[in-house]
Amino acid sequence: MIAAVLAGGTGRRFGGDKLLVEVGGKPLLLHTLERLGLARRVDEIVLVASPHNADRLRTFGFRVLVDELMIGPIGGVYTALELGDVFVVAGDMPLLVPEFIDYIIDRFNESGREACVPRWGNGYLEPLHAAYSTPFRESLWGRIKAGNYALNLAIRESDVCYIETEKLPGSWRESLFNVNTREDLERLSRIVF
Repeated sequence: MIAAVLAGGTGRRFGGDKLLVEVGGKPLLLHTLERLGLARRVDEIVLVASPHNADRLRTFGFRVLVDELMIGPIGGVYTALELGDVFVVAGDMPLLVPEFIDYIIDRFNESGREACVPRWGNGYLEPLHAAYSTPFRESLWGRIKAGNYALNLAIRESDVCYIETEKLPGSWRESLFNVNTREDLERLSRIVF
């Protein structure tokens, strides 16, 4: 399966392009790419960029798709799905667990559903650590044309396979950690690198 890394965000909460900030001697994005590359079910990794950072991201050596919609994660997922079924993660997820990714892809393939998404007990979804089918792209396009850019709502109103996170091995949950703030980055640096 193709894995698409959404890397087109502006980093507003972080205060700049966090994906290029060095952690442990290399850019945050590279940690995400390296871990994603260890998943056995991933055949290819592509980056989904904005028109503003596409050239910079090409220097990482992966195929880059440009999200011309610039409407948030729903646009990135829509863009990635032009390649077919995809596993999607955010570029700011440096603790990805390859076994968890393989598990989601296997569940997705077995389910025949439009998407396979981790869900917490309180109902919170992890849409940027999930697998999506080609038919889901059509559903997204209808929402995008209507000006409804809520990816979570699109998932909830589709035929989805949910993975209950509390039932997973505890170590797999670190895969869902993402860097939103400089405090997250400092915590990451202290814990892991």
